[in-house]
Amino acid sequence: MTEESGLPQVMPQLIAWAAATHGERTALVEGELRLDFIALAARAREASKAMLAAGIGHGDRVAIWAPNRHEWILAALGAQGIGAVLVPLNTRMKGAEAAYILQRSGARLLFTVTEFAGNRYPEMLAEQQLPALEHIVLFGVAEGGLASWAEFVAGGAAVPDAGVERLAARVAPDDTLDLMFTSGTTGKPKAVMTGHAQNIRCFDTWSRTVGLTADDNYLIINPFFHSFGYKAGWLAAIIRGARILPVVSFDVADVLRRIQFERVSMLPGPPTIYQSLLAHPDRHTYDLSSLRLAVTGAASVPVDLIRRMRSELGFSTVLTAYGLTETCGVVTISGMDDEAELVATTAGRAMPGVEVICANAAGEPVPVGEPGEVWVRGYNVMKGYFDDPAATAETITPDGWLKTGDIGVLNAEGYLRITDRIKDMFIVGGFNCYPAEIENLLCSLDGVAQAAVIGVPDERMGEVAKAFIVPRAGTTLTGQGVIDWCRRNMANYKVPRSVEFVATLPVNAAGKVQKTVLRGQTG
Repeated sequence: MTEESGLPQVMPQLIAWAAATHGERTALVEGELRLDFIALAARAREASKAMLAAGIGHGDRVAIWAPNRHEWILAALGAQGIGAVLVPLNTRMKGAEAAYILQRSGARLLFTVTEFAGNRYPEMLAEQQLPALEHIVLFGVAEGGLASWAEFVAGGAAVPDAGVERLAARVAPDDTLDLMFTSGTTGKPKAVMTGHAQNIRCFDTWSRTVGLTADDNYLIINPFFHSFGYKAGWLAAIIRGARILPVVSFDVADVLRRIQFERVSMLPGPPTIYQSLLAHPDRHTYDLSSLRLAVTGAASVPVDLIRRMRSELGFSTVLTAYGLTETCGVVTISGMDDEAELVATTAGRAMPGVEVICANAAGEPVPVGEPGEVWVRGYNVMKGYFDDPAATAETITPDGWLKTGDIGVLNAEGYLRITDRIKDMFIVGGFNCYPAEIENLLCSLDGVAQAAVIGVPDERMGEVAKAFIVPRAGTTLTGQGVIDWCRRNMANYKVPRSVEFVATLPVNAAGKVQKTVLRGQTG
């Protein structure tokens, strides 16, 4: 049991506990499919038996390359229930990118779909060299000689329950739960190893802190391959007994419809999700009165967005959090009693059992109010990068501090404000310039729906800011008007020297703006 809450410390025991605790409460709804917690646990056990029939055992890697759907959860729980290691793959990857993850992890089994968002996943892997991969199973119907999920599960029917129970009993709290590959913005992606107990403790704490309850209908837009959709998503829902409502792909009108007809109360996501909902021209025709709880986070969340989420979308509670893959996905969280302004301008305080400092280049804590690299130490820090001790040693100090690569500022009460990524910072005439700070200010300008800022070369200043702006419908904003407003509202070195209006900003599957794409467009 965990020290904090008495929860089991390993996933197979946690699922059994959830079935006993939450019982016949609805656990998951997907179209016509409805599973209560007892049925969810039973389906997970069937998946574990099928894993055994396929030759999967303790420590083997099982990959999933598919959008959010109920089989994703069942496959993950089935693998984790016998001590196998989950390897989620980003749904936007192409064949060579996915093959690298499969090769690097040594995955023996892959669950995928025939097609998603115009990509035919099995075909993209056809020419790839995957010597460790023994089986590919399709969520949905069988095709091209590949087994369907139903056929895979049926293959485990003859496996005795005792076989699952024996392996489940072997799972230890420190065993690796998953390998989650980082985005690879610098070099090849690295596989982050985190364990059973630390993840359960993290998201028990997270879900209690944000106020998730068994009465919540939780619309999970964030992709399951990301910590926000997987760990702060369906795992947190299972812990608290909330109802899981998976979203295959984000469509604003469909989300508005589901909020109304499924009485959605919990809707987390990056700021872009709420900005899109607010900008939809038919938003006022939907009943959004069931919404109560939102959890967001990014380098910076505009104050105006928090206000509009409360006043126009009807959220009674809006919180922010901060984390990264290397910390199981969470480091700091806002408190339920925090003032709105504090929620909007910080990412909260460190979770219990976690330490946070802002450090200078020498690894020394900087004074309160001064920017430095965010370092984290505690039970949530990864076990290391899979099969990469050199990278692990570069990231985790001998005394256990994880260097995040984020720039932040701590106030006297321990609230953390993330100003930017170290790699996104640029220097204008000798002054450090943090894009997220400028973006936050731009979003307070009437007529700006979304904003992204990058540094571009300048002969005199070295680099200067360029702003990409998604205008609200009906706005009369001009580029010069934006620049003039910025000159009145921010230090001169922060003022964008050019403004480009765009219909949308490029975002990754987790909803974060892709600055690399914007830089490429600029040339």
